[in-house]
Amino acid sequence: MQSGLYVALSSQVALERRLTTIADNIANVNTVGFRGTEVKFDEVLSRTHNDLNAKIAFVSQGNDYLSTRAGELQHTGNELDFAIKGDAWFAIDTPAGQVLTRDGRFTIKETGELVSLRGYPVLDAGGAPIQLNRAGGPPTVGQDGKILQDGRQVAVLGVFSADVTKGFVRYENSGITTVDQPQPVVDNNQISVVQGYLENSNVNGISEITQLIQVNRAFESVSSLMRDSESSLNDAIKTLGGSS
Repeated sequence: MQSGLYVALSSQVALERRLTTIADNIANVNTVGFRGTEVKFDEVLSRTHNDLNAKIAFVSQGNDYLSTRAGELQHTGNELDFAIKGDAWFAIDTPAGQVLTRDGRFTIKETGELVSLRGYPVLDAGGAPIQLNRAGGPPTVGQDGKILQDGRQVAVLGVFSADVTKGFVRYENSGITTVDQPQPVVDNNQISVVQGYLENSNVNGISEITQLIQVNRAFESVSSLMRDSESSLNDAIKTLGGSS
């Protein structure tokens, strides 16, 4: 009976973690370039100390991982809006260092520097800030990320890949920093830059709401089970102790 309580408690910890990720996903359902967080749970076996040497299955706390589904591309017509087709990221220079993002809402400062919506410098393939000619013609960007002004190449929009399965930390909304060192993407025909488009969040709001309801119900069921188990344990103690 004690083991049952521990198993139920491990389940509640796991469900609470899932609730946290679902809430974060729902909060960012309209965030440009956002990729949802999922949680993988593993079964943990433990042997109880009894004659049968029985195995008790607990639920692990879970490991977060980033959904790799691409969000829907939305046409904006803005020459400084960009999206990436394929599994890759833009890079921006922030107070936390280099951050990867799928949010391609960029603008040009008075100095000609290409920056993100929050004013962070956008990086080229070499990790340097991109500098454009403020007085030049409107920039055009090819699928390979090359930026042209007045028919001349002035920079290359950096596109990076990183293995997010090795670990990541979110930065602000759609940005992430990764344990794996990001590498510039070169000559990969499966990855391309699209000008005049933005990538919407890959979170399905209806699906997340449904999961939220299911997880809440599961949490309540486990809580009820724990209350019943505790009540049965108390009754057993009273009976064995001879108290009325």
